[in-house]
Amino acid sequence: MLGQTYDSQLCSIARTLEVVGERWTLLIIRDAQLGLRRFEEFQDSLGIARNVLTNRLSKLVDEGLLDRVSYQERPTRYEYQPTSKGKALLTAVLALMHWGDEYAADPAGPPRITSHVGCGGNVREQLVCTTCGQVVGPDAVHLLPGPALTGQPA
Repeated sequence: MLGQTYDSQLCSIARTLEVVGERWTLLIIRDAQLGLRRFEEFQDSLGIARNVLTNRLSKLVDEGLLDRVSYQERPTRYEYQPTSKGKALLTAVLALMHWGDEYAADPAGPPRITSHVGCGGNVREQLVCTTCGQVVGPDAVHLLPGPALTGQPA
C-alpha cells in the first residue's frame, strides 16, 4: 500500500509524482504552457481556491518548473513563467491530453488541437529509439532494470 509520499519507491515515475502528482499541478503546468502567467489568470481558468493555488505555485517555483518574476512594483505583482524544466513537461502533458482525446473524449471532439507552428500540421508525441531513430509502438518497448535498480521492485 502506498503512503502519503513515494519516498520509499525506487522509481522515476514515483519521483515525478512527488513533483507533479497533485491533482491541480498538471493543470497549472498546462495553463502555463498555454501562456497564462498571472495568479488571477490561473484562478479564473481553474476555479481553484486561492490558498491552494498559492501553495501549488510556490511548490512549482521551489521545484524549478516555474519562475516567479516581478512585473509591477507598486504594489509588487508577480507572474509565473515556465522554466526549461517546466517546458520539458510539454511532451508528457500532450501525451495525457492525446490519451484523453482518444479514451475519455467529449462527444463534440477534443477541446484543443496541437498544431505545428511551421506548417500547421498536427503534432503528436512518439516513442523513438535513440539508437536507430525508428518510431516504435508500446508493444516494442521493454522496461529493463537500470543502474539504480537494486533488487527492489518498481
